[in-house]
Amino acid sequence: MPARRKHKVLVLFDSAGTPPDDQDFSRELKTDDWATEAHVIDALTKLGHEVRTIGVYEDPGLIISEVKAHPPDVVFNLAEHFNARSAYDRNVAGLLEMLDLPYTGSGPTGLTLCKHKGMAKEILAYHHIRVPDSAVFPPGGAIRRPKRLAFPLFIKPVAEEASYGIAQDSFVENDQAFEERVRFIHERMNQAALAEEYIEGRELYVSILGNERLNVFPLREVIFAEVPEGQPRFSTFKAKWDDAYRKKWGIQNIFAEGVGSEMNERIADICKKAYRVLRVRGYGRIDLRVTPAGEIVILEANPNPNLEREDEFAQSAMKAGLSYEALIQRILRLAFQ
Repeated sequence: MPARRKHKVLVLFDSAGTPPDDQDFSRELKTDDWATEAHVIDALTKLGHEVRTIGVYEDPGLIISEVKAHPPDVVFNLAEHFNARSAYDRNVAGLLEMLDLPYTGSGPTGLTLCKHKGMAKEILAYHHIRVPDSAVFPPGGAIRRPKRLAFPLFIKPVAEEASYGIAQDSFVENDQAFEERVRFIHERMNQAALAEEYIEGRELYVSILGNERLNVFPLREVIFAEVPEGQPRFSTFKAKWDDAYRKKWGIQNIFAEGVGSEMNERIADICKKAYRVLRVRGYGRIDLRVTPAGEIVILEANPNPNLEREDEFAQSAMKAGLSYEALIQRILRLAFQ
């Protein structure tokens, strides 16, 4: 159904390198890697909005020139990197704010807090939200495990997303493996490493829409059907993105069953609190684990999660009764708040 009010919408996204002068991404938008951009553009077009697109890699001047030449009413911000640095997504949002443009998703504060996983955990813990016990190890510093961190531990880069930098070797059970994995992140990924308590339990994804009033969509769960009992279960980069690997280990993302209304309500309340204290705006996803004892442990918060039709957020919204186009329209409307 077309939107009641039509807007001039600039869809802003990453390009894989310096974008072509003609900004023609028609070939890329037909590939699986560009599904999110293609789906969002298609939905906005079906809603009747006037859509322009711009891909950016390392030149912020492209954004400035575009909005001066074709002033949009709102920017649909799909940028996840700048100059191949995922931490710079906050700077793209900051530029849009300096240009006084409404834009979708979280602002610089929310992106900064959530992207630094160690800082996010400190803030959540301050607000009495249970997170894994953890410590951050910056490059160049001593790699010495604090006594309070007991094995097994989980080691990951402090400022990445989509499980980038997470592999089977991220799960460590002794000091030698601990030091090797921390050093690997320092040397190969050129960033701090986060060491955290490994939490056993069901892994759930909680999609939330809104700014002040928050809607929590049906829970999603990742299951590891072919991983032997007693073995650690967690989402490596391959577990998320390699279809053959997922099939081998029976890894599936499904709607969570048997959670119970009381637990569902507890999860919703905790996740909404986490969403607010981390300054997430527009839409976000909270990843957590529920232990066998029923404890809810927040793993991380994801501002501006993937909006591909088949991904967690859109699937949860559709399960709640929102069509994909209605979801995109709601996100767009929230940008004006």
